[in-house]
Amino acid sequence: MIRPQWVWELDDAEGRVLPVPVSPLFSNQFDAEQWLGEHWRDLAAQDVAVARLLHEGTQAAAPVPLRVS
Repeated sequence: MIRPQWVWELDDAEGRVLPVPVSPLFSNQFDAEQWLGEHWRDLAAQDVAVARLLHEGTQAAAPVPLRVS
């Protein structure tokens, strides 16, 4: 059985996909969203401006801007 894959694609402020940091692969959307909730500040500190959740390579939700106020 092939398990579904969820992953965050992380973009810089110019809209370019960043090669690092990378998101782990998740088997469900809940775990993916929980991971982003726990790590968004660290990602923003690494110049990630937007996170896009992909399910099997297709964008699954609206992009999430990562801003530290």
